[in-house]
Amino acid sequence: MQATHQHLVGLIKASLIAALYVVLTLALVPFSYGPIQFRLSETLNNLVVFNKRYILGLTLGCVIANLWSSLGPLDVIFGSLGTLMMTVISHYLSRLVHKKWQKLTIAVIVCTLSTWSVALELYLISHVPFWATYLSVAIGEFGSMVLGAVVIGIISLKIDLTK
Repeated sequence: MQATHQHLVGLIKASLIAALYVVLTLALVPFSYGPIQFRLSETLNNLVVFNKRYILGLTLGCVIANLWSSLGPLDVIFGSLGTLMMTVISHYLSRLVHKKWQKLTIAVIVCTLSTWSVALELYLISHVPFWATYLSVAIGEFGSMVLGAVVIGIISLKIDLTK
């Protein structure tokens, strides 16, 4: 019975993160899509260094948020696979270090560098220049991730995000 309760609580937490991701993305639609973007919801990617359950929540949130993308179903598929990839890599690499700031730094770096997948998708679908798009999306991602690392780092001082 206890294991079932813990599983349900974990599912609810992942679902809340998915909902928060969608709300943050859609609240700032003009900045959330396209070759120049600052997706505030990406701040939540930092959560994966605390618990792998957030990988599911973030990926599901990205799937739902990308339903509003001008790139259509391709962004739902490939954009969400990009989120899955970057959060899985961030989670597993962060397990190699012990200090919280190191874990968050890994997430910032991995997620920023992983924006190549967004740039490639935009290049193939919208025919925008790859390197300029990669640079602009990476700058937005870096800003979101650093902001998220600070905010989530502070929150983690009061709330145990590993549970």
